Amino acid sequence: MGIYGRYLGPRLVRCLCSAEDIATERAKVVPLARGTVLEIGFGPALNLPFYDETLVERVIGVDPNASFLKLGEAARKQARFPLEVVRAPAEDLPLRAGTIDTALVTYTLCSVDDPLQSLQEIRRVLKPDGKVLFLEHGLSSDPAVARWQHRLNPLWRPLAVGCNLIRPVVSLLQEAGFAIETVEEYYLQGVPRPVGYLSRGSARPRAAAGYRAVAEIASAGT
Repeated sequence: MGIYGRYLGPRLVRCLCSAEDIATERAKVVPLARGTVLEIGFGPALNLPFYDETLVERVIGVDPNASFLKLGEAARKQARFPLEVVRAPAEDLPLRAGTIDTALVTYTLCSVDDPLQSLQEIRRVLKPDGKVLFLEHGLSSDPAVARWQHRLNPLWRPLAVGCNLIRPVVSLLQEAGFAIETVEEYYLQGVPRPVGYLSRGSARPRAAAGYRAVAEIASAGT
């Protein structure tokens, strides 16, 4: 990793991801986290101010990138709840299965090496009734915008330290075994459409969703 990837790139990404309009979007998702929370792509700790400390028992922040984690050192000292930071890839989480209440994924699926494996790992560590909250940018549903995303991605990816424009967020969640509970897909205002197509919502492990449906049917029959 050169000077740009180690020092300049992470600072540029932090600057972009801490913009006011993006912070506004974070504030719609992060406060919904509760219990034991896993946050992948924890890096510069941009989500910390938005957690509801009355709902969170502890947060486990996972990130493999030492440069991004260093940028969050000062913010971590301000945490109002137990916080553990683990340097590890999302594709191989050093956590026991079925131990997480909420997984938080914000602006991270774009840059992990293997988004499908990362989501499958999240599903593994979630409790059966756990959920994943997501706020991600990715591949647009508009073919014209998607074509531009594919054209720009080879240039954007090295500039944004591994960030991709062309990952289909909702499809990846479904393929990894999640049932989508809520989802909104839209363009962030004031941002070029190829980099501003967002997916925000929540999902549960598909098996858990199935168990709830069976339970509801059984309850209705009694």
